Amino acid sequence: MRITRADRSVLSDWWFTVDRLMLVALLLLMGAGVVLSLAASPPIAEKLGLDQFHFVRRHIGMLIPAFAIMFAVSTLTPKQIRRASLVIFVIGIALMIGILFIGPEVKGAKRWLQLGAFSLQPSEFVKPAFIVLTAWLFNESQKRKDVPGLQLAILLYAVFALLLILQPDFGQTLLISLVWGALFFMAGINMVWIAALVGLGIVGAFSAYFTFPHVASRIDRFLDPASGDTYQSDRSLESFMHGGWFGRGPGEGTVKDVLPDSHTDFIFAVAAEEYGLIACLILLILFAFIVLRGLSKASQEPDGFIRHAVAGLMMLFGLQTLINMAVNVGLLPAKGMTLPFISYGGSSMLAMALTMGFALGLTRKRPMAGRLKHPASAEHDSDHAGARGQTA
Repeated sequence: MRITRADRSVLSDWWFTVDRLMLVALLLLMGAGVVLSLAASPPIAEKLGLDQFHFVRRHIGMLIPAFAIMFAVSTLTPKQIRRASLVIFVIGIALMIGILFIGPEVKGAKRWLQLGAFSLQPSEFVKPAFIVLTAWLFNESQKRKDVPGLQLAILLYAVFALLLILQPDFGQTLLISLVWGALFFMAGINMVWIAALVGLGIVGAFSAYFTFPHVASRIDRFLDPASGDTYQSDRSLESFMHGGWFGRGPGEGTVKDVLPDSHTDFIFAVAAEEYGLIACLILLILFAFIVLRGLSKASQEPDGFIRHAVAGLMMLFGLQTLINMAVNVGLLPAKGMTLPFISYGGSSMLAMALTMGFALGLTRKRPMAGRLKHPASAEHDSDHAGARGQTA
């Protein structure tokens, strides 16, 4: 099928306005995820008594709805993306509240809603919706003094962060706090507010350390490995040394046999051992290209809402990537955070597709006249209108 500019269909309009370079980079990441799923997940499936390629098939199966979500969302207008974000946020928050009462407890946390054979983690979908809504509220607070945008943005953050803490999920709380704080700073809010929020963040971090034993344990083991079990971190670091520059070869790694989360949190370590540091650097370059491409698009955007929203979505994508990789190389304590489009996980895959669909939709080319009319052009149009009035 050939797509031409003369065709006025949704597909044609999308193809000629979407950022194709970013789209190709995202598709390459999805392809890399399939390859690394083949490398990392079979030993885990065998340990659980499942078919060897159980997780591989489920990973590939999730790519179809993930791409459908990314395409469908990227065809929306900025106004439609705002409305969709509001609906997703409200439904997601309601589900997070419900899970606290009826959700199954897994490893001491209540984060998932069981839907037959599929586990849904609502907080994953709330994240991009929260970023878009926050960006809009911060932008409105700058443009209109009669709109309590700042207060509402703080309220949304407080509700979302509180529910994450109650689950508990401190990794995601840290992630959304960093992105929200960056958007707060970008909005040009008074430095007194920023200083107060930094202080609250420090108090919150110390409170988590002294209140939750598992948080204290992870931090203690990170700062002093001799104080506890650092088995997963040690094996992950060893995989980078064993793999060298070019890796041991596909299927030749051993870290996937000893790490229980090798197909999720530590899939980057599997990539290092079997495909080497060169492959890891290529992955890192792909992630960096997507983030920098998005931030570059955001910096050129005259619309304040779109500029803040795209920057926030790119920070969400980039920081989650950075945290996962940093855990794999021992620069951060274990967080239980997936590598976007690479790690196994249905909710993570679909939610990240939603995130990047929002980013692709907001960065699509739109007529400049609809976004920002040049003064000279406006004056020219006014002259023509006056001439038409005199003629009439």
